[in-house]
Amino acid sequence: MDVHKKSIVILMILLVTISLISACEQLDIIPDQSSETVTIRMAVLPILEAFPMYVAQNEGLFEEQGVIVEFVPVASAPERDQVISGEGADGMINEALSTMFYNQDETQVQTVRYSRTATPEEALFRILASGKNEIDDVEDLKGATIGISEGTVIEYLTDRLLQEQGFIETEINTMAVPKIPDRMALLDSGELDAGMLPEPLSSLAVMNGAKIILDDTSNPEISFSTISFRKDFIDSHPEAVRSFLAALEKSIELINENPEQYISLLSEFNIVPPQLLEDFKIPKFVTAGVPTESQWEDVLVWALEKGYLDSEVPYKESVLPDYLP
Repeated sequence: MDVHKKSIVILMILLVTISLISACEQLDIIPDQSSETVTIRMAVLPILEAFPMYVAQNEGLFEEQGVIVEFVPVASAPERDQVISGEGADGMINEALSTMFYNQDETQVQTVRYSRTATPEEALFRILASGKNEIDDVEDLKGATIGISEGTVIEYLTDRLLQEQGFIETEINTMAVPKIPDRMALLDSGELDAGMLPEPLSSLAVMNGAKIILDDTSNPEISFSTISFRKDFIDSHPEAVRSFLAALEKSIELINENPEQYISLLSEFNIVPPQLLEDFKIPKFVTAGVPTESQWEDVLVWALEKGYLDSEVPYKESVLPDYLP
């Protein structure tokens, strides 16, 4: 073999060697997504909406789907939002209005499922009158002071439920009482004429003497909560989101078939006040689905009218049905 041919052979060997080394280095740098076990951190409030997640964890359903789920307890919606904004959690239970606030400038979070929905039989929220006044029906609420938390689903539902009963804007008189325990205390003392409360705390207030005046069983289509994730987490781990929702769906099937077997988890995770546990009936949970465009638009119109948003937030960028099982 002459010198020229030897040089060509040596050059080819060097090129092949360099290519192999480069390929090996890339394999070390780029993780194998197919074999990666993803940890999902969920910000959870002590509310009924979190119950199917606890059942899924208890039954090993997340593990079966190949994901690890860690719960990040939060005491309030503002704390939840701080945790999500600081990337201390990947997903959360929230509402359409919350997602709109996140996404008004750019898409930051995306809703992938209903969490709970009101039904004609089961309420999520109730307007209650104090047991220390003479408000006994819806008409008595005209001009009465109703305790709410402003800029939240509670204010939205209070307005919409009363409007459906024929109330005009000047007949709806609300007062901001952001913390639910304060709202309950003022209602109990009679310092508030009425207040909007979520279940099961509305049932506790009734046990203490409050009166149910109106709830979302009259218009269940407007009352729902959601499960949402940070957009960057969905983009990085789409299969993990699918696996999470598949496990959740199985959990909800188990709860809806035999809710009594999981009653102990209600007290373990502080979801239902101890006074209610003995007679508490676990509600049926909604099966796979996402908020409709009309549901989204109604919340959006309300938020724009109230001045909470300056511009529209597109439905299709914020609500994704693609990850449902």
